[in-house]
Amino acid sequence: MASSASENSCEPKRKIQIYSTPTDVISTFWKDRYERDAKKYWDIFYKRHENRFFKDRHYLDKEWGRYFSVSSLPFCSDVGCGAGNTIFPLISTFPNVFMYACDFSPRAINLVKAHKDYKEDRVHAFVCDATVDDLTAEIPTASVDIVTLIFVLSAVSPEKMSQVLQNIRHVLKPNGHVLLRDYAIGDLAQERFTSKEQKISDNFYVRGDGTRAFYFSEEALTSLFRRNGFTSEKIEVHHKRVENRSRGLVMDRRWIQGEFCFNDGIIPLHLDVQKNKEEYRRYKVPFCNDYEQTGLCKPSEECNDGVEVDLSESIGMILGDVPAANEVIDILIGDEAFTLKCLSKEYQHTCKATGFVLWESALMLAPLLAANLDIVAEKTVLELGCGSAGICSMVAAKVSHLVVATDGDPAVLDLLNENIKSNARHLTSSKLVSERLEWGNSEHVNAIRSLNTCGFDVIIGTDVMYVADAIIPFFETAKALISPVEIGKQKAALILCHIIRQVDEGYILAAASQCGFHLEDKWPSDTDGNAHKSLIGSWFSNDICKLQVSQSALRIMYFQA
Repeated sequence: MASSASENSCEPKRKIQIYSTPTDVISTFWKDRYERDAKKYWDIFYKRHENRFFKDRHYLDKEWGRYFSVSSLPFCSDVGCGAGNTIFPLISTFPNVFMYACDFSPRAINLVKAHKDYKEDRVHAFVCDATVDDLTAEIPTASVDIVTLIFVLSAVSPEKMSQVLQNIRHVLKPNGHVLLRDYAIGDLAQERFTSKEQKISDNFYVRGDGTRAFYFSEEALTSLFRRNGFTSEKIEVHHKRVENRSRGLVMDRRWIQGEFCFNDGIIPLHLDVQKNKEEYRRYKVPFCNDYEQTGLCKPSEECNDGVEVDLSESIGMILGDVPAANEVIDILIGDEAFTLKCLSKEYQHTCKATGFVLWESALMLAPLLAANLDIVAEKTVLELGCGSAGICSMVAAKVSHLVVATDGDPAVLDLLNENIKSNARHLTSSKLVSERLEWGNSEHVNAIRSLNTCGFDVIIGTDVMYVADAIIPFFETAKALISPVEIGKQKAALILCHIIRQVDEGYILAAASQCGFHLEDKWPSDTDGNAHKSLIGSWFSNDICKLQVSQSALRIMYFQA
């Protein structure tokens, strides 16, 4: 028996995954949202990176110089011009070229116009969504010799790629050319995507910042252009092995390059939305290293010398590193201004380390605590899953006897400590401490209990009710650490603020009851007329009524053990 008990004690403890279970593709809701907000995500991208992210494409004259060096004045259009990394190398190398430049990001166009080499007699830049807006509103019909698409078509939903090419047809001269470089199936970045919840559809993925990327095969790209009235003059997949010595990595990068001619004698296929989907589905090839199996032509190996790789993503982005938490925001809570470093919210759906993001629930509960300090005044407070901002713990630390801010992610705690230090003017250092706590981990629970052996008077949690498997461990941990002693006539409280996501309210209440908690109050209440007569409703003063309305999707629950 002793041996058996010893063996059982050595069994590894079950770990809880505090994020959603992986699925093959993202939900329809997020597919639609990424499509609807595509312009916003790219605008945010250029706000953050300005013109520093992409290198100027000086290789264009080497690859396609013959198209631009004709004796007559060539008119060119760069669709999806971004910050101008294609435009300015071209007008610098070819003084006879006039460029039309468009992008659907207003911020990108502003960067182009602010460039030192921008001159209106050489470049006309304008905002345009090529999937919706008519290019002929800014470019005369059949006036352009060359259109460049450099890592642009891949950012468009497959269902809308034909609309872009039809739009381009209207401004191209007969026998005009489209020059394209874009992502190819089998690129390292696609391989990395396949192990994450970032797949939108076959060969189409969303990056961590909300922008998207499609990976083309030769067959799919050739068919796409043929169906829209273009002939393929040259198309090939390039491959380069890139070595990163600092990380000790060798990476296989793949891109596709093509030259397509517009022949006005070719009548494009009539494609309604449904037929386009059916046609395109024929050419979707799953990612596979076996080129014979996929039907792809295996690209020729290219040495690293003399070949410039332009594949947009940084190494960190490809390898799935957590993006840098470099967004600094100022938040006014009551009469105090807090400066917090966190991860931009645009990463919330693809970054696994959710604790780096400052969520709406914390932004709602913190002002409520600041306006009702009696909730935590002279009490011991524990925050579970506080994240890197820890804003609720910081507010509570102004008047509480002790505040312990906890999270299970050591990297999140490092940033939390940095934020605590930068806001030290609001805090009494001895009152606020941060500790690692994985829910259900007995060693961690005992370590927290040693900081306050009598248990905590108030436990708070914001946006921690979104994974079913984590709910029971959460309530068990809260039960183990909550104070069993009444403070005057009031019992210790567990306060939760969250948006109902993948776990419904009934499941949360059942789990709470199973662990010895009962619901004393919730907001909004089931009866709207009694909302402000309840305990939580009384926290909403006239001064923060706007907050109540703007955050009406959030829920607050008040439990006692």
